[in-house]
Amino acid sequence: METTGEQTNIQELNERIKQESAFIDLLLMELNKSIVGQKHMMERLLLALLGNGHILLEGVPGLAKTLAITSLAKAVDADFSRVQFTPDLLPSDVVGTQIYNMAKNDFAIKKGPIFANFVLADEINRAPAKVQSALLEAMQERQVTIGDKTYPLPKPFLVLATQNPVEQEGTYPLPEAQSDRFMLKTVITYPKLEEEREIMRQNLKGGFAEIKPVVNVETILKAREQVKEVYMDEKIEKYILDIIFATRNPADYKLPNLSPLINFGASPRGSIGLANTARVYAFIKRRGYVIPEDVRAVAHDVLRHRIGITYEAEAENITSEDIINQILDKVEVP
Repeated sequence: METTGEQTNIQELNERIKQESAFIDLLLMELNKSIVGQKHMMERLLLALLGNGHILLEGVPGLAKTLAITSLAKAVDADFSRVQFTPDLLPSDVVGTQIYNMAKNDFAIKKGPIFANFVLADEINRAPAKVQSALLEAMQERQVTIGDKTYPLPKPFLVLATQNPVEQEGTYPLPEAQSDRFMLKTVITYPKLEEEREIMRQNLKGGFAEIKPVVNVETILKAREQVKEVYMDEKIEKYILDIIFATRNPADYKLPNLSPLINFGASPRGSIGLANTARVYAFIKRRGYVIPEDVRAVAHDVLRHRIGITYEAEAENITSEDIINQILDKVEVP
């Protein structure tokens, strides 16, 4: 492995990453004060935070999606804002607007709630496409244009959107091009019986302990730089590309049965997202190098919203999850 022309010892890198990722345990311990179970969701939120990507959480109401996001913002001591998406919301309600100042005979800028480190877009599929696209421009460009001026967004900038998969009346599903901008889409499931008993008891007692800031924004930005040092072998790169290309041309990977089920495969954002997320996953697991299990662990979250399924697949009740499972079973592991 060559870095800046020198041979770097993977063992040294591993030790360094182990030390530098120590704050992860501290952060998870603090979050566990208010979130019972939901380990998968907490881990995915950290993947988005350290991978400089945005996350879409899908689940029925009452599964602590909003609580998890507000808890993370408190634990990281970052600016937090929440936008409740509704059908009558306007783009200016999200990004901000120009207000006429009569005394100065001039326009002043009123910044919207998008100017925060953590932006919770609650029930994103309740707002029309015009509002969704205003938010998604900010996600992609990390800046907002109000009038004739462009304003950079703060760092870190993370959009955490939630959507309810059950209630489809009066909702505007995210178009494929927009959902592709989310690095991860995580499906939240119900808690286990023991976990729900604990949730019930704590709420009857009067609620959970308050979350205190345990990590600052500088630590997160530093960790993002350290994630870039995590070593990824060429074999792992090829494995990632094989998975992505199998979503586009399944017949080339001895999966001809998938061709009539896939409308379109993952875009290059998919391969970038999978490589980036696998690196962050290795970092969270306190390792300085990526292994195939890291790629497999994050594949569903990175790809489930990037594979379009045909009417034939829908008629057979086959989801993008099933397609990903078949691809992971078939593509050769290095």
